[in-house]
Amino acid sequence: MLPLRYKLSIYFIGFAAAMLVLLWVFQTFFLEPCYTLIKQNQVRSYAEKITEAIKHGESASSSIGDLSKRNEMSVYVFNSSDSIITKLYSSEYNNPSGAHDISMHDVYAYYRLANEQNGIYTSTIKNDFSKKEISFRRSTDDEAHHLKAAVSDVYDKAENMLYAEIIKTDSDSERFVLITALITPVRTVISTLHMQLIIVSALFVVFSFVLAFIVSRRISRPLGEINDGVKELARQNYDHEFNSAGYLEAKELSDTLNVTRSELRKADALKRELIANISHDLRTPLTMITGYAEVMRDLPGENTPENVQVIIDEANRLTSLVNDMLDLSKLQSGALELERSEFCLTDAISEIFIRYAKLREQEGYDITFKPDKRAYVYADEIKISQVIYNFINNAINHCGEDKAVIVTQKTTDRRVRIEVTDHGDGISRDKLKYIWDRYYKVDKSHKRGVIGTGLGLSIVKNILDLHGARYGANSKEGSGSTFWFELDCTRHESIPKEKKSAR
Repeated sequence: MLPLRYKLSIYFIGFAAAMLVLLWVFQTFFLEPCYTLIKQNQVRSYAEKITEAIKHGESASSSIGDLSKRNEMSVYVFNSSDSIITKLYSSEYNNPSGAHDISMHDVYAYYRLANEQNGIYTSTIKNDFSKKEISFRRSTDDEAHHLKAAVSDVYDKAENMLYAEIIKTDSDSERFVLITALITPVRTVISTLHMQLIIVSALFVVFSFVLAFIVSRRISRPLGEINDGVKELARQNYDHEFNSAGYLEAKELSDTLNVTRSELRKADALKRELIANISHDLRTPLTMITGYAEVMRDLPGENTPENVQVIIDEANRLTSLVNDMLDLSKLQSGALELERSEFCLTDAISEIFIRYAKLREQEGYDITFKPDKRAYVYADEIKISQVIYNFINNAINHCGEDKAVIVTQKTTDRRVRIEVTDHGDGISRDKLKYIWDRYYKVDKSHKRGVIGTGLGLSIVKNILDLHGARYGANSKEGSGSTFWFELDCTRHESIPKEKKSAR
């Protein structure tokens, strides 16, 4: 496969060759017919102007001379009202082709032909130079012979157009107009054009090669630099910066690759952190289980309910991690299908709060639910409940000293919004966009007191994406965080005042 630079050069040279072929074809086959057609139309156009002036009795003699000189035509106007045709005036363009040599015998013949064809007759007359006589003043016989031969060679294939029209004037008189003009380009003109075309073709070929070389280099060089940078990126060298310029597409591609480089660097860091987190989260419960099991085996009297409970708790923690990993894999692969139905979201949250009653009693957490209406949604009840569990657990794990977690429901005619707020340390703005990533933890230290696998918010994100829901997080360092999501509300109804706040 050829490099882009060579392909562009071939395309430019091919385009230049095609243009030259078209020029040569036109010059060789279409120049003379095109010139002849234009000249014929020109003669007809000026003939119409002259005849229109004569029809209205205007004197055309003043303009005939100018038309004759400018357009290399010979114009004759005859009075044909009587049986004998007489010349009124004429303007003859003197050219060696004999275009103006018309005898009265020819005039009568053309008049008869025009009369037979409804008053207008046109014809093309080939020149017969051998019957013409040309005088050459101030020349010897030999010089005259050579000049006559040269002129004969130029004009022996010339053609003249003849236009004849019988005109009825406003004064009921009749005029006969004859116009002759040279319509075939002479050989010297064609030879000159051929010579010019050869020179232009040579210059065009040289110019196309130079242009192809310059343009191909300017286009391919930025792409080559980008290609080298991408190779460095493939080697996981994220320090290479793309700054190719030259044209808009290369600049946009460089900017895109710079963003990609930055994201790959972050992804690589997250991958390493993910491996560290998984190894830590798996190793810690396994170490605890192994350690307590060995103690219970080797030391008499250590087979206590407390030690057994530690093993059970660590096994449950390990099970939760594995289950979360499986759930996330199913969600991201699309293997998990939603089972949608209409249910009361308000009642579902109230039932979830019942399960936190013991935590409120034993640990002193202040968990409050504030709904405004009983809102119904069309969604997967189990998955939405999982989202609410994750938000509440996340708030409990990061709540402030007041141990307050506030769940708020805001309902409109079309949507219902659930907000879970805590008064903890909050999240900085630069870290807020990463909280939905797998294993991302704002607090990098692995505290045993903080319950969680690091996959909860990533699972939430995938569930809400499947529902087509809006979601997000608002947070400020030192002021706590609010996690929220919105679903379409199918219907809603008012709640009794005594049930508007649940604890």
